[in-house]
Amino acid sequence: MPSAPRRTSADSPTTSLGRRRFLSASGALGAGAALGGAAPASAVAGTGRRPVRPDEIVTLEARHLASAVKLRQVSCEEVMEAYLRHIEEFNPKVNAVVGMRDPEACLDEARERDRDLRRGRYLGWMHGLPHAVKDLSPAKGLPWTEGSPVHRHRIASTDALFVQRIKRSGAVVIGKTNTPEFGLGSQTYNSVWGTTGNAYDPSLTAGGSSGGAASAVALRMLPVADGSDYMGSLRNPAAFNGVVGFRPSAGRVPNPGYVAQLGTAGPMGRTVADVAALLSVMAGPDPSAPLGIDEDPEVFAASLKRDFRGTRIAWVGDWNGHLAFEPGVLDVCRRSFAAFESLGCTVDEAVPDMPPEEVWSTFLAWRWWNNLGLHDLYADPGTRSRMKPEAVWEVEHGVGLSALDISRAVAARDRFHQSLRRLFDTYDYVLAPTTQVFPYDKEVHWPASVGGRRMDTYHRWMETVAPWSLSGLPVAAVPAGLDAAGLPTGVQLIGKDRADLAVLQLAHAYEGAAAWASTTPPLLGRGQG
Repeated sequence: MPSAPRRTSADSPTTSLGRRRFLSASGALGAGAALGGAAPASAVAGTGRRPVRPDEIVTLEARHLASAVKLRQVSCEEVMEAYLRHIEEFNPKVNAVVGMRDPEACLDEARERDRDLRRGRYLGWMHGLPHAVKDLSPAKGLPWTEGSPVHRHRIASTDALFVQRIKRSGAVVIGKTNTPEFGLGSQTYNSVWGTTGNAYDPSLTAGGSSGGAASAVALRMLPVADGSDYMGSLRNPAAFNGVVGFRPSAGRVPNPGYVAQLGTAGPMGRTVADVAALLSVMAGPDPSAPLGIDEDPEVFAASLKRDFRGTRIAWVGDWNGHLAFEPGVLDVCRRSFAAFESLGCTVDEAVPDMPPEEVWSTFLAWRWWNNLGLHDLYADPGTRSRMKPEAVWEVEHGVGLSALDISRAVAARDRFHQSLRRLFDTYDYVLAPTTQVFPYDKEVHWPASVGGRRMDTYHRWMETVAPWSLSGLPVAAVPAGLDAAGLPTGVQLIGKDRADLAVLQLAHAYEGAAAWASTTPPLLGRGQG
């Protein structure tokens, strides 16, 4: 069991990794050698195909690595060794993976996965792949702090439903990924684990609240990652780190309960196909979730190829000047149009007919209502004093809501849904900027102004993602490119109700047509695909 977390610096996270022992062991390794006596990849026999070299392992797309494991071109132990070494090298630069298990325990579990394969037992496409769970969700035996000092010493006694599914698919959970306190704000810092740096520049923010997941995936410390999204938490960090995040339709990844709140778990990866593969594991109905979508998730594991000639896309941009943007962000986003047009799509400027001010006020009411889940902590003066100011602000506004306020917010959300239905009468998809700023100094908690406009809340600079959270529609966040300083941003691709597969198919086609697909964070250097 990992030791209880304690506060660390952003650049030197303290976990239960056994750093000196592991560095000593891995430092003694030559190229291609294996920790703990595993056979080198070149010795894996019986596949009829070229074995995977150890220096290739972390560069492979998740699905390709999974295929190599299944075909026994590489052992699960070798995969684990490679990722643990890679984490040792890169995690101190960005502080993305936290609360790690002892490396020997991870290797023992990887060896058990190899024994499974020798016995003819293949658990699923994630068989033997290392995985880290976002620290907002419980993973049995690991810290579950939610980035809050209130829960600094809490160890999870159970797995979240999607974590159970990831384990059943064969993954080896090695630790957690960092998140802001209670997932509030798109900047991953907290007093438990520290601050997470950006994969393109560790002095800048990785975004949030799935900032640890995005930075880790971008730097090849994880094949894929889970995240969650209430206000862009899978999308903003994907844009800031040049990876793909997917916010599924409401109910696609089941949540317990009868209220269709705005938050959902979802997948993140370096390619759209990897994201779709992880969604095939996380999605699907469950008796605990009465509002879940009762459809077979295996469809997401199939080919994403499709013809998009004649497809109509609405570009909302800055919503006719309503949204403030840092100079250059919209320019990079508009570069994505060429890739869509090369596929036979048309991109036109159009916005929903509901006033954006009403959309924003409706979103705020739903969010305040949701954060009343923190009220018990707020009500206790001892724990309230340890909550971040933004959490206190959310609860205090939630307490001020009346039943009539909530009823009106529900009605307004219904009106927004109808507004989007009218937009989709003309268009097949909607395209929107994912962020309003480029990655900024990680010591700054949130931008006080954007494009010369003062931000009146801690999250107003993220308003571009809020309408699509409110909609419950499927949204893919894909890279759009880099600015002159080499910093990434991205676009959101929004589809019709429950059209998750259609969104992933267009995102996949766009990925193949866009120039960003081969972009690599400078930290990795050349040769890291």
